[in-house]
Amino acid sequence: MKAKKVISLTMAAAMAMTLGIIPEKVAHAEGEEQTLNVAVVETAYGAQMWHDVCDAFEKANPGVTINLTIDKKMEDIIMPAMKAGDYPDVIMRAVGAATALPETFIKDNNVVDLTDVLSMTVPGEEVTVGEKILPGFVDNSITNPYGDGQTYLMPMFYAPCGLFYNAALLEEKGWEVPETWDQMWELGDKAKEEGISLFTYPHAGYFDAFFYAMLHESMGTEMFQKALRYEEGIWDTPEATKVFDIITKLTTYTEPTTPGNANDNDFQKNQQLILDNKALFMPNGNWVIGEMAEAPRAEGFEWGFTALPALEEGGERASYTFFEQTWMPKGAVNQDLGKQFIAYLYSDEAADIFATVGNAVQPIKGMSDKLDGDAKLYYSVYDTGAVAVMDAFATTDPVEGITVRTTFFDPVDSLVTGDKTEEEWVEQIKKDSDELRAALKE
Repeated sequence: MKAKKVISLTMAAAMAMTLGIIPEKVAHAEGEEQTLNVAVVETAYGAQMWHDVCDAFEKANPGVTINLTIDKKMEDIIMPAMKAGDYPDVIMRAVGAATALPETFIKDNNVVDLTDVLSMTVPGEEVTVGEKILPGFVDNSITNPYGDGQTYLMPMFYAPCGLFYNAALLEEKGWEVPETWDQMWELGDKAKEEGISLFTYPHAGYFDAFFYAMLHESMGTEMFQKALRYEEGIWDTPEATKVFDIITKLTTYTEPTTPGNANDNDFQKNQQLILDNKALFMPNGNWVIGEMAEAPRAEGFEWGFTALPALEEGGERASYTFFEQTWMPKGAVNQDLGKQFIAYLYSDEAADIFATVGNAVQPIKGMSDKLDGDAKLYYSVYDTGAVAVMDAFATTDPVEGITVRTTFFDPVDSLVTGDKTEEEWVEQIKKDSDELRAALKE
């Protein structure tokens, strides 16, 4: 579901082919046969880019065969084998999914330390992996879940997240994009008079990026980090209350049919509300443009994108950056070869394949300079003053019946329907945070 659209980098890929740039060969004995098992979840980028990257790696490394498992329900395919002790060597599955696959491995201390990959020379190039990756993408609570200064998950494709809307509709109505939440409520009242809801969301899981950005806007960096570790009393602070109040008020401006379609099967019906001018704003990432490329839309429809409104005039406006991760389970048999493959994923050759075939952008220095068209719409959000937020709630040991999503995000559906009050939601957060804090990974 979470994938994104960027420009074609055909010229760069063609140049690389013309110059004969190929990845550095994996060190192994002449004629030695090696097999690498790679499991990837298929997103809106499609499967072909992964087949092409694996083919290129094999071509540059005679004797190496990659068994690629790629499917939208990848977990269903690999889980039976993993239960029997047969693990993929490399897995590409991001945190935050309903299956919580990486979270489970992290909680069980079953992920390989990949810090040494950062110091590896990118195959076929003269720079290290760490030198190519954009600042901040390997120094956060997602890639470094244990807070020990080590990197366990490697950042892959990234997407700025914020609010998407129909720019043509706002221009037609003479409405400005709100820069503060007070302006948002004023616009919501105007839209209501014309039978348009202010807000919708694909499903409650999409409140992860929204919630983190809101917390950062209200709390600032230091307090935000404390909230991510469920610090005692943090949810009783005025800063936290502002966030809860805004989200609750926003649910009263939400298109009423949203919760009924807020699931993995029907979420595009909610996204369609934006294309049909039945709702103004929707939290999402830039993958939504590709997901809805073939959907019907209002005449003259034009995608617009903005960071979250500030809490007050002149305040911070934040845009969460969602990014996917590649990692290795400790049960992986071919860890050395797996690390070589991961290093190759940051090569110019691999990056060009991902971009040209799948429209997927990695957090590699220089990639944003090659963007234009729709991609500039969202990747330039940080060039116009928005603060990039990319951390997430801290990893804990398993707590029965409690996950970050069920505690913080899923209750939004019940707020919209009226089945839960703000006070009940906050009490649940405080209660669950006590248990999560006690289970923090040290």
